[in-house]
Amino acid sequence: MTIKQVMVIGAGQMGAGIAQVCAQSGYNVFLHDANEQALHNGMEGIKKRLAKAVDKSRITESEKQEAIDRLTPATEMEDVSKCDMAIEAIVENADVKKNVFRELDAHAPSHAILATNTSSVSITEIAAATNRPEQVIGMHFMNPVPVMKLVEIIRGLQTSDDTYTKIADMASALSKTSVEVDDAPGFAANRILMPMINEAIFAVHEGVASVEDVDTVMKLGMNHPMGPLTLADFIGLDTCLYIMEVLHDGYKDSKYRPCPLLRKYVNAGWLGKKSGRGFYQYES
Repeated sequence: MTIKQVMVIGAGQMGAGIAQVCAQSGYNVFLHDANEQALHNGMEGIKKRLAKAVDKSRITESEKQEAIDRLTPATEMEDVSKCDMAIEAIVENADVKKNVFRELDAHAPSHAILATNTSSVSITEIAAATNRPEQVIGMHFMNPVPVMKLVEIIRGLQTSDDTYTKIADMASALSKTSVEVDDAPGFAANRILMPMINEAIFAVHEGVASVEDVDTVMKLGMNHPMGPLTLADFIGLDTCLYIMEVLHDGYKDSKYRPCPLLRKYVNAGWLGKKSGRGFYQYES
């Protein structure tokens, strides 16, 4: 089976980015979102990014148009029946994801691979919600997808070698570098990243340094391109909290305890850039 047609579920920042790189790499893509406004916004965002890439001479006008022509907005999940694989990129919630995978499993062709962009939810658990667990796999892209080169490929307990090989080949076709990761809480990227962000929040919570100074320490002292608190705002503080809870629950180790200040900000609705306020304030 050759992957030619792909459905991406979720037209938010991650889903639209995944759809864009797939279309630019020659795949025919259905971009699905149950929310029509979100779907419209996702498609418009892709077009704007491609136009900017033309302006910066990264792609040609014809390459831009070819990518757009390969994209089809889809409000119905049933369109996955035309696809060789699906990539889910929705809210980071295990129950919601499992419901989506049950629906994909019901409509997708028997040969289709079902992938999830989850950054922390167990692939084994998601796979068990389907009747094709050997064809379920994690494909964790980094944000922003068109720019970042890494993809974590996570095998569930049931994932077949054939499924892994096809997805590793696809990552290469997308001009991404893939790493194979075991299905453990937080995988590799977030098991390393999120405790660092959480510790940066503890430093502010305990009065060690201000938000700005913590970020400056990591940018100038450790040569990070972005401070951890700016990055947390960019990721979404609710997502950061969820992943820390996954780590804490999965490993039962106090070093993964979410900082109370992180939980307080999420309870206040201060979720970062997407809500207009997190550790920094943003214009709407």
